[in-house]
This record gives sequence, structure tokens and C-alpha cells, in this order.
Amino acid sequence: MAVPHDIAAETELWDAYAESAFKDDAEPTFCWTQYAGHGPGPELLGSPRRVLEIGCGTGRALAWLAQRGIEAHGVDLSPVMVQKAAGRWAGSGATFECGEILEWLAARDGTGAYGSFDAVYSVFGAAWFTDPGRLFPLVRECLSPGGVFVFSQPPAIPGAYGPQGMYKGGFAGKALFAYRYSYRPAVWERLLTRAGFAVAEAGVVDAPRAGHIGTLVVRAEA
Repeated sequence: MAVPHDIAAETELWDAYAESAFKDDAEPTFCWTQYAGHGPGPELLGSPRRVLEIGCGTGRALAWLAQRGIEAHGVDLSPVMVQKAAGRWAGSGATFECGEILEWLAARDGTGAYGSFDAVYSVFGAAWFTDPGRLFPLVRECLSPGGVFVFSQPPAIPGAYGPQGMYKGGFAGKALFAYRYSYRPAVWERLLTRAGFAVAEAGVVDAPRAGHIGTLVVRAEA
């Protein structure tokens, strides 16, 4: 079921988040889970020459990849986030651009300024907050042959599937909200193959402590 995304309101929400997301002493790092040093690493991307992070946030993962000689590009909805990330990682080689991801990908479907990508990825980013029925075909079009799409986010709460509304900062104050998307692993796989991916695999990486929230990790090959 389609939900009425209000992009202006979502931009305001992520601008507000950006104000508190950056730490002056943060270092480049790459981790798919919410637990530092836990779970798989960048090997899930293969050996890409050019990557795109959708919903790149603070840019720490992009900076990590760029420092290792990978051509690293990021897109984020929040102009505040993009400005902060570009300033924080100036000189790393990573590039940051502001845009609504569906529009951005539709305008750069493998023939735009960046060409195609060997890997597209999202770490608790745009893949969590964008309708997969619209997002996945666009990602597939922007991948080079044999390219990969990898994303991570919290697993679905049992019985709560599809788009889920999320208010900013609890239940008081200005009504800023976004939608995030949650499905069982098998459904994520089906959505990806329907979008044209050759193979897809989704599973939950357990938390380092029993009973804590795990991480859904999904990987698909073009």
C-alpha cells in the first residue's frame, strides 16, 4: 500500500537529526550493524571501483571507502547533512550530493554524470525509508553488470510489516514524521528479484548480546 510521503517534512526531520548526528572526533568506519566492530564488513560489496551510498548520513562509511582508493559518492535528502558531511570529510575523495533518492536515481539511470556503479548500498539509510517497489528498479538500472546492492536496517517487528510511521523526537512538538519499511527476509528477497535482480539473500545478524535487537542485512546481485 502506498503511503503519502511528505518530502518537505521529511527533509526538515533529517535536517534536525543532522544537527546532533555529527561528532568532531568521529573517524571513518564501515559497519553494517548498529554495534561497532560486529557483523560483516565491506567485503559484502565485493571489489568495487565505484560505489554509491543512498542516504549517506554522516558520510563515515563513504570516507572509509574513499580512503582506500574507491570512487565513493553519496546522496542524502538533508541539505544540512550534506553540507556537514562534505565539510567533515573534505579531502577524503568522497563526494556528497543533496537529493530525493527516487528523483536522483531516475535522473541518473546509468547514463548520468556518474555513469553506472559497481555497488549501491545503504546502512540504516534510504533503503529503509523509501518505498522498495519504486526504489529497487531504479537501483538495478544504475548498477553495472554483476553489480551488487546491499543494505542493512533493524529487522521487522513480528506482525508489523510494510510502511511504518515514525515521529521525530517522541510524541510532543511539531508533527514531523517519516515512513520506514519493514518486511520478513523472504519478502525482501522477492521484492528484489521482481525488480530485476538475478539473486537476492536476506537474513538477520544476531546482536552480540542475546535478546538484543539484531540487524537485517540484504544483498542482491544484478
